[in-house]
Amino acid sequence: MTPLLFTPTQLGDLQLANRIVMAPMTRNRAEADGTPNALMAEHYGARADAGLIVAEGTWPEVAGQAYCRQPGIETPAHVAGWRRVTDAVHQRGGRIVLQIMHGGRVGSAHIKPAGVPTVAPSALQARGEIWTDAAGMQPFDHPQALTTEQVKEAIAEHRAAALRARDAGFDGVELHGTSGYLSMQFLSSHTNARQDAYGGNATARARFAFECLAAMADAIGAGRVGLRLNPGNTYNDTADEDSAATHAELMRQARPLGLAYLHVMRASVDDIDAFALARANFGGPLILNDGFDGASAEAALQAGEGEAISFARHFIANPDLVQRLRAGLPLARFDRRTLYTAGAAGYTDYPLAATATA
Repeated sequence: MTPLLFTPTQLGDLQLANRIVMAPMTRNRAEADGTPNALMAEHYGARADAGLIVAEGTWPEVAGQAYCRQPGIETPAHVAGWRRVTDAVHQRGGRIVLQIMHGGRVGSAHIKPAGVPTVAPSALQARGEIWTDAAGMQPFDHPQALTTEQVKEAIAEHRAAALRARDAGFDGVELHGTSGYLSMQFLSSHTNARQDAYGGNATARARFAFECLAAMADAIGAGRVGLRLNPGNTYNDTADEDSAATHAELMRQARPLGLAYLHVMRASVDDIDAFALARANFGGPLILNDGFDGASAEAALQAGEGEAISFARHFIANPDLVQRLRAGLPLARFDRRTLYTAGAAGYTDYPLAATATA
C-alpha cells in the first residue's frame, strides 16, 4: 500500500506538497490592536512543512473581534503584519490561507475599542462568559440585531477581507462557519430569529454564509476560497433544530461555486456522520478534521473519505509534525496552561524532535 499522507494533492487552485494540513487555532498572540507580530511569523514559519496552514480565525472588521489579542485583517498594519507571516511560510516552501472569522455576538465591550458594537443576526445574548484582559471573565454582550442593509455591509467586509488577505500574501482564505460565530449564528435556528431574506427556513438561514463565500470567490477566485463546517456543533450556545439538514443545505448552496475545499470537522453527536454528509452534498475536495493520528489519517485517505487531513493539537507541540509522522517518531504533548497566554512560552519554544532527543 502506497502511503498517501505524504503525497501531493490539489485543492482548487492550491497545490499542496503533502496532505497534512495545520488546522486553525486561536492562540491570542497578536498585538492588542490585532496586528500580527514577529512571534506569529516565527510560529507559523516553523510549521511550514505542512501541505497547507490555515491561519487562525481573524476578524474582518473590529465589530467582529471576539477575543483579546485576536488578529485582524482590517488595517494596513494588519496587512503588513500578516505579510511577515506569509513570507516566513513561503520562504520554506509552504502554503497558507487565512481563516476569516466574524465573532458576531461572541465578544465583549471590554475587548473591543470604545463605542464598537457587538452585533448578531438577532438580539439574542449568548449564555456564558468570555475572558477579557481588562476585566477578567465577563458575560457575553447583549448584541444588536443587524439590519438587512448592515448584513449586506458585513458581506462586503468579508469580500474586502479576502482582498486584504491576498495583499498580505495569503494563498487563499477560509470562511469560519462553525463554533457559534457569525456565519453559524445566521445558519442556526436557535440564534437566527430574523424575518427578512436571511432568516426563516434553512435555505434563508444559509444565505449569509453563501453570499460571503460568493463575494470572496468573486474577489480572489473560488479556487482560493474554502469553508469550515462542523455539523452538530453547539459551542458558544449555538444549536439548530436539525443541524444535519441545515448544514447539508449550505453545502448544496456552496457546491456550484467551485470552492477549493470544504474543511469539515467530525460531529460530536452520534447521529451525524459529518464526513459522509459532506461527501453526499458538497461535491468538492474535503479536508477532514478532529481526532486523527498518523495511522487513522492514512486509513481515511486510503478509504477515499477525503483529500487531506488537518491536525490541530498535534501541531501545537510538534512544529515538525510532518517529519515526526513520516518517521514514526513520538509526538510531544502541549502545555494546556499556555494555549492562550501572551508571549513565547507554549508558542514558539516547543523543540524539534532531533533537538528534544539531544
